[in-house]
Amino acid sequence: MKTGNLYLIPSRIGDQPPLEVLPLSIRKKITDINHFIVENEKVARRFIKTIVPSKSQQKLEINLLNKFTQDIEIPEFIKPCSDGVDVGLMSDAGCPGIADPGAKVVAFAHRQNIKVIPLVGPSSIILALMASGLNGQGFAFNGYLPIDKNECQKKIKKLERIAEQNDQAQIFIETPYRNKQLLETFVKTLKPQTRLSVAVDLTTSTEEIKTLSVQDWKSQKVDWHKRPAIFIFQP
Repeated sequence: MKTGNLYLIPSRIGDQPPLEVLPLSIRKKITDINHFIVENEKVARRFIKTIVPSKSQQKLEINLLNKFTQDIEIPEFIKPCSDGVDVGLMSDAGCPGIADPGAKVVAFAHRQNIKVIPLVGPSSIILALMASGLNGQGFAFNGYLPIDKNECQKKIKKLERIAEQNDQAQIFIETPYRNKQLLETFVKTLKPQTRLSVAVDLTTSTEEIKTLSVQDWKSQKVDWHKRPAIFIFQP
């Protein structure tokens, strides 16, 4: 029997109509697939209903993949592929496997010789880098910085040295309610000439993207509290 495929299905990163930022291939695959691996069932069902309103919610088989999921559960999530049935892996926002737990499922699929098929969709990390004007050929994604202020400053200084040595852009995400604190920490910690880019509300009508030197950021007045943001710096 032919093995089913694991499809990596991106979702929107804002609240705009999905098909304004997602290709029709996403709708086709969601129409065809009934087995999904998701972070949040309520969010996933709402997204599926928005993309394909006529799809039966009762027929959906949904498995949760989040920080509480144990590795021993993953084989069961992929089991339909062994029976020739396709499975869709979705993130709450953006691309599966990028800054979300989906990589574990993808790694297991490869070990089982299951074909993994990534579909096209928005990644806030890539969109922010594209629009930053910083080095798109040499960059590192660092996820979240430490919450402790001293540890955060130490990490920033270390990564700034690495970025300077390697001509490399350094990319970060942050919980939206901590945007103000992180921006202030970057401005206080980085060298004045280091360039800092902030991309907020990507792909939405309120999108803002600014790349300035740290020195110039000191005179900026912005209010990005509780708005999804990506931060990138490069000396």
